[in-house]
Order: sequence, then structure tokens, then C-alpha cells
Amino acid sequence: MDIDQPAAVLDPDPEPGSDSGSLPEVRRPEAVRVSFTGAGAEYFRIWIVNLALTVATLGIYSAWAKVRRLQYFYRNTRLAGSSFDYHGEPIAILKGRIVGVALFSLYTFAGVISPFVALAVAAAIASVMPWLLSRSLRFRLHNSSYRGLRFRFSGSTSSAYRVFLWLPLLTVASLFTAGPFWHHRLKEYQHVNASYGGVPFEFDAPVSRFYRTYFLAALIGLGFLVLMGVGIAVASVAAIALNADAIAAQTDQPPPAVVAAIMVPILVIYFIAVLTLHAFIAARVRNLAWNHTTIGPHHFGSDLRARRLLWITLSNAVATLFTLGLFRPFAQVRLARYATSTLWMQPAGPLDEFAAGGTSEIDAVGEEVAELFDFDIAF
Repeated sequence: MDIDQPAAVLDPDPEPGSDSGSLPEVRRPEAVRVSFTGAGAEYFRIWIVNLALTVATLGIYSAWAKVRRLQYFYRNTRLAGSSFDYHGEPIAILKGRIVGVALFSLYTFAGVISPFVALAVAAAIASVMPWLLSRSLRFRLHNSSYRGLRFRFSGSTSSAYRVFLWLPLLTVASLFTAGPFWHHRLKEYQHVNASYGGVPFEFDAPVSRFYRTYFLAALIGLGFLVLMGVGIAVASVAAIALNADAIAAQTDQPPPAVVAAIMVPILVIYFIAVLTLHAFIAARVRNLAWNHTTIGPHHFGSDLRARRLLWITLSNAVATLFTLGLFRPFAQVRLARYATSTLWMQPAGPLDEFAAGGTSEIDAVGEEVAELFDFDIAF
């Protein structure tokens, strides 16, 4: 369904026996888009203060910085006139980060002692990582709210081990042919175990669509490999022509100009290829997941465009590089503004008719360890 311009939806099933010509139009509520109201300059002030205090306190303030960052982005994300909110406690996050740093330091120290010791420590960390990742989702959703109601995550530990340990091992054992299946189960685990105000989300995306996405991504990757091969050939010919004298001297090492002429185009193509594949898979999977997600009678949808996402990601990376990192807060706001604008909801009625669910406290250890080990699975 194309909902770039949301409109009221007519009831497709008029009452049997009625005169459809005189039946008044039955309209459902209009689809509403999520929006982001933050500004780069405004967030830059928060970001620069967070950075300065984190450096001054040798990283201790990073927990408070994270809360300020998430609260800014949550509170500037709006749906149907209301904003989201984040309630995480800095002390809880700091405790989680201490545990994360301890595990990371243990792994680093084990690597110095022996590769076998490092392998054993890595295996031990992997054995608890599914539980930590599950706690990460619980902590993040428990501390997220909309219109005063908290989100919840109820995924079991056994399901976490299946999604975060056994399926990754299966993916490697199958030479990555099971990768789309794993990705499907990951999104399913995230969505079906989430709830808002006691009402669970539902997810019915077919696994075949994930395989189609990765098949198309493989074709795109193959195209880039061909392009890199052509680029290497052209760069080599050009470099030889430009350095004929040096080549004629039969030096043992190729001149730096030759190496640069060959390597620079390859690195540029590789960088663009990685960003392109990431944008393509991210856009397709996000759209696929949210277009097959509901909560009660309410439907979600997403129309993220891979080309637009690629352009924003690429231009953000270039601008951040040339400003020595100072453009980063503007880049984050720019990406958030586009990403939220492509997510919409088709409500079947008022959004405040949810019953509040439980609000048991969840510790922050899982989220912080997962983040430290470069796992970003936020719902």
C-alpha cells in the first residue's frame, strides 16, 4: 500500500443488501507518520557538553551522556501529536558499563596470555551473551514510553539462546545460506515479544521475502566485484602509462604513484559498495518488518528508500570526516529526521485505549555489555 500521502480509507465491504450508491462513506482514521522535531544546532550543544564531560571524567559521565542523548531523541520523536520518552537511570547504566568493561578487559588480557586462553574466554562470554542481549531489549523497552505507558519485552531466555547463539552457529555452518532465516527470526523475536500497555505486537513477515532481499543484495555485491575488477584493470593500465620511465627501469618495488593509482579507486569502490549493501538491506528489512507488524487492530508501515538512505549515510560520512567529527551530531539528527518520517501507523481507533502492563525493574547490564561489544539490536 502506497501511503506517501496518507488518506482516509473507505470501508471496502458495504453492508449486504444496502444501496451502495446512497450508503454514506465509512472512514477509518487517517494514517499518521512518525516525525522528528529535533535540530542539528540544538543537539550539537548537548553533544559537545556530553563529549567534554565524558573526557573530563575519564568516561564516567558517559552514562549520563547516554541518558541525555536518548531523552533528546525520544522526546523529539512524535506520533499523533504525542512524543516518546526515555526513563533509563544513569547509575544503572554505569553499573552495566562497568560489567561490560570488565568483560572486555578480561578478553583483551586473555589474548595477551595465549590465543587458547582468549578462545576459552570468548566462548565463555558467548555463552552468556544471549542472556545479556535479551536483558538489553528488556531494559530498553521497559525504559521507553509513549503517552505515559511503558513498553515491555517478554522474550524468554531459551528463545534468546536460539536467536543469538544457535542460529548464528547454524549460519556459519551452512556457509551463510541460513543468514536470511536467522535475520527473519531475529526480527520476529524483537517484534512478537514486545508489547505496549499490555497489548502485544504481532509479526507475520514471510521468511521468503528475507531470502529475496539477500539474493538481490548478493547480485548487487557481484556487480560491485565486477566493477572493482574493471577498476583495477583500468587503474593498472593508467598507472603503467603514467610511470613508463619507472617501469622501464625495472625497479623491484612499484613507484608510490602506481600503488596509489591502483589502490585508491579500489578503496573508494569498496567503501561505496559496503554503504550501498548496508543501505539496501537495512531499507528492505525495515520496510518488510514494519509492513508486517501490528498491535491490536493498528497497523504499521514503512517506506524507507535505499537510495535516499545511501545518500544521507554517504554525505554524512564525508561531512563528518572533513569536519574532524564535528558534523556528527548534525548527521545523527539528519538521519533520525529521515528515518522517522518513513515510518507510519494506520490506527483503527483512538491510541490511548491500551491498558497499562507491568513495570518491574530491569537492570542495565545487558544493554551496556551488548553496546560495548558492538551489538546494536535496539527495537
